[in-house]
Amino acid sequence: MRRACAALLAVLALLAGCDSARPAPAVARSQPVPPSGSGSGSAAPADPAARAAALVARLGDEDLVGQVLMAYAYGDDATRVSAGSAAGNRKLAGVDTPAQMIARYRLGGLILVGFSADDPTGATNPTTNVESPAQVSRLTTGLQAAAGRLPAALPLLIGTDQEYGVVTRIKSGVTQLPSGMAVGAAGNAALTQAAWAAAGADLAAIGLNVDFAPDADVLGPGGGGVIGSRSFGQRPAAVAGQVAAAVRGLQGAGVAATLKHFPGHGHTTTDSHTNLPSLTQSRAALQSGDLPPFVSGIAAGAQLIMSGHLDVRSVDPGVAGSFSSKVLIDLLRGQLGFRGVVVTDALNMAPAQKWAPGEAAVRALLAGNDLLLMPPSVPAAAQGLLAALRSGRLPRARLVEAVTRIVALKLTLAAGPKPSGLSTVGGSTRQAAGAAVAAAAVTVLRGTCSGPLVRGAVSVSTASVRAQQKAWLTAALRAQGVRVVDRGGTEVHLVGYGDTGADLAATAAVTVAMDTPYILGRTSSPVRVATYSSTQAAMTALAKVLAGKATPAGRSPVDVPGLPASAC
Repeated sequence: MRRACAALLAVLALLAGCDSARPAPAVARSQPVPPSGSGSGSAAPADPAARAAALVARLGDEDLVGQVLMAYAYGDDATRVSAGSAAGNRKLAGVDTPAQMIARYRLGGLILVGFSADDPTGATNPTTNVESPAQVSRLTTGLQAAAGRLPAALPLLIGTDQEYGVVTRIKSGVTQLPSGMAVGAAGNAALTQAAWAAAGADLAAIGLNVDFAPDADVLGPGGGGVIGSRSFGQRPAAVAGQVAAAVRGLQGAGVAATLKHFPGHGHTTTDSHTNLPSLTQSRAALQSGDLPPFVSGIAAGAQLIMSGHLDVRSVDPGVAGSFSSKVLIDLLRGQLGFRGVVVTDALNMAPAQKWAPGEAAVRALLAGNDLLLMPPSVPAAAQGLLAALRSGRLPRARLVEAVTRIVALKLTLAAGPKPSGLSTVGGSTRQAAGAAVAAAAVTVLRGTCSGPLVRGAVSVSTASVRAQQKAWLTAALRAQGVRVVDRGGTEVHLVGYGDTGADLAATAAVTVAMDTPYILGRTSSPVRVATYSSTQAAMTALAKVLAGKATPAGRSPVDVPGLPASAC
């Protein structure tokens, strides 16, 4: 971490000497920023945007282009990777290691990705470079060191998709929160902010400074959408309040929050990883039903917004919003007044791959995006941008505008809260903040609201893929004094992400939904409970409710046909 910190301090020291009154013209190659005290001797502007503009004016073409690229890379270390990872990097970018990718393309950012079978975004995350807090810390330190050796010496934006719930890249060793829907069920903004602050402190401590979260999508009725439990719920005002609280918590810990997927993916039944979904709402319905969480997140200070690969029919029909100036410039910047960084959803997703990588990069930037996420070919994206810049198709002013926003974000983050040490990651106080939300989320949709929901001996059943949750619940029930047996007794059946009616147990006295609660409308169990999440904390909280040691306070943030938001 010392090398990364040194790089950040060097940038801030150099910027202190920028003469903002007379920025140098752009040149073909980057020129070093004058050291502190040089130039006219006037004080450096305190505003990060003004300081960023002074620095960006000194960047050459390759550095400008590199700053708008946020690639992914293979390998769990910046400079030492396996043969398979080196081969993956050569195919992606013509280099062996992540550090070499940063050096060759002068990257502005890098996203850490991870694949798991139950992750709905897994198809576009073809590698895993997150294993443990210590490993991620070593990797991010090495990445920042590589960025510090570039001519511009700017710190790197290092992000990941840590939404919690089904989209969680770092699954062990750090504070785990329940899913967005569980947070919505808890409905307590103070608990939400505290939990996201705790989780953000862990992310900052291991070297991450951008989280592609929270999900600001408002779900449509009926549960037919693809976002599911990633959303805080289906009621715009309630979702808006939780989004703002998550932003405040995350950014208070020094990690930039990203609202996604603008202008709202919650009403779609098509997955934008594989096809272009259509938003068929009227402009008025979009305004009242989808935009409120983005408005509240912007008001809370969100530093990034992710543009969705969504055909917004009421705004720019037939064009993906991620490539639409009507969506990103007219609506997002003009109407909503957003001034931060707009980042594309991954450019290796199907709607973006209708064009070659270089063409997609140019179109995305012209549409109003500032940061281009996960181009499927880094060389092609960089070359396409350079060619468009030099031909005049990509106005230099548009590129400079984008880079200035990115650099201003970097300076803001560098001047923010100092991350805690690695030894604090996953500490009991931070874990308790996440556990408090998980406990507040537990909802009884059918059954009694006081006293035990199970009596006598209990057995826990579930699909084999949820053996860990079964083990956690079994141990937690025993800790509450409940006798758990392998067979017989009162059956508690767990269902989770991807389960259908075929996964329900007709013999279960209690059915528990560990993902969206819609499936509870299809079971005949006399007791139906939702945790919306399958973390260990959620199973511990569930055990207390089943044993009658805790009162279920959650309310379903989505409508479940035939059931109330809460039976309590």
